[in-house]
Amino acid sequence: MKTDVEIAQEAKMQPIETIAEKIAIEPDELELYGKYKAKISLAAWQRVKEEKNGKLILVTAINPTPAGEGKTTTSVGLVDALTRRGHRTAAALREPSLGPCFGLKGGAAGGGYAQVVPMEDINLHFTGDFHAITTAHNLLAACLDNHIHQGNALGIDVRRIVWKRVLDLNDRALRHVVVGLGGKAHGVPRESGFDITVASEMMAILCLATDLADMKKRIGRIIVAYTYDGRAVRAEELGVTGALTLLFKDAIKPNLVQTLEGTPAFIHGGPFANIAHGCNSVMATKFALKFADYVVTEAGFGADLGAEKFLDIKCRFAGLRPDAVVIVATVRALKMHGGLQKTELIKVDRKALEAGLANLAKHIENIQKFGLPAVVAINAFPTDTKEELDFVEGKCRELGAEAAISEVWAKGGEGGLALAEKVEQAAGKPNDFHFLYDAEACISEKIETIAREIYGADGVDFTAEAKKQLVGIEKLGFGKMPVCMAKTQNSLSDDPTKIGRPTGFRITVRELRISAGAGFIVALTGNILTMPGLPKHPAAEHMDIDRDGRITGLF
Repeated sequence: MKTDVEIAQEAKMQPIETIAEKIAIEPDELELYGKYKAKISLAAWQRVKEEKNGKLILVTAINPTPAGEGKTTTSVGLVDALTRRGHRTAAALREPSLGPCFGLKGGAAGGGYAQVVPMEDINLHFTGDFHAITTAHNLLAACLDNHIHQGNALGIDVRRIVWKRVLDLNDRALRHVVVGLGGKAHGVPRESGFDITVASEMMAILCLATDLADMKKRIGRIIVAYTYDGRAVRAEELGVTGALTLLFKDAIKPNLVQTLEGTPAFIHGGPFANIAHGCNSVMATKFALKFADYVVTEAGFGADLGAEKFLDIKCRFAGLRPDAVVIVATVRALKMHGGLQKTELIKVDRKALEAGLANLAKHIENIQKFGLPAVVAINAFPTDTKEELDFVEGKCRELGAEAAISEVWAKGGEGGLALAEKVEQAAGKPNDFHFLYDAEACISEKIETIAREIYGADGVDFTAEAKKQLVGIEKLGFGKMPVCMAKTQNSLSDDPTKIGRPTGFRITVRELRISAGAGFIVALTGNILTMPGLPKHPAAEHMDIDRDGRITGLF
């Protein structure tokens, strides 16, 4: 059996100009990065901004398990299937982070015969967007420390600096560090740390900004620290907003690549959904909606994280209205949610499967709470039996959701035709899309609503520190923003060991952070970390490159 990277390497890619032509992007609107990658000029938006939007399909999933669900693979296969059915389509996906690429997951550009290419480029440095984010974030950190070293005219309390540094790799040793050691010439000693780049507020700003002017405003609003008398210090007060924005001169432009079957794919931005809002850029999604009749986008991890944030944060800010939602599930993953170990998944176990279906049922309910139709994509594996697949499909119908078997990993777009038909039907019906909560509600009420309605929690407990932060945020006037919940992806609860559909639990909020530039409040729950670590045997150990530049082991 060929690996994903082998399949990608054998692909006969079309010139990116040909891909752009399929959705009426003009040649002078392309900025080429080699033969098969391009950025789309911002001038293209001015030409099409008054055009009618296509239909927007969101792909999400059950809570992830080690068995795998295949969300990106399903997204790519679905967009190819819609193309096969005669529609002008485009995908709008996130860029992979180097952290998981070299850490736990390996590549993140789809799988099998449902991939975006050039897969190696997309998974590695791509067009440099993440480097721009990392550099801008760290430039702001450097200027902040320099301001303090040069006299601290703003009166910044070094004990209350909230702007860390970032790196797009998993490195647990950098979570907590001390900077400024070595004497007076090296700055003011203080405790700090690193987050992974995808958790940076700069990433959120890139993904939510509508243009360079909007981005500059958002960057200027970033809170970097507090003064001795408790006043919030903004990035604009350091006088480097212009310098920070110019680093995004190219990064702000959406990237265009292709699927294995030659369908256009916009890949731009990539925050994690467990520690950030988990969606690709607003600009890429809006571009795609003007150029295509159907746009398939994804949100990170399960529907309790990515989909909730897509709907309550991204759609609220961008004025987007989805037409349908696809929830990806596998028989294998459902059996794991039902209590089976990974080594036992080949067994037919109706009891475990039925128990695990409770997780899927909750996600279907959650999507319906937003007034949207749900279609379940049952991502088939060779070890699945017909009886198991039929059982899951029947249960989905009982829960009020259409379902279809998806075989896109093995068959590409052809394996997604049944799913595409169900999606077309769902997207063609009127829906009652609405947000889960009113942004004007107080912060604790918004958090309670998400915890009770989406997670199924009995309530929320705030630590003493979080309670203090809650009062401070409300006092500073930031209480009317949406909430971005940072929570484990493995469970509906904040405890990764509680699989399936747990009950009788409460959510613990241990910290609240203001992302004033992005426009939301981050609530950290449980033991969630904003700088992941590497596993015992990281994916990097299995990667190599030969003397001819041929890569192996990248998924």
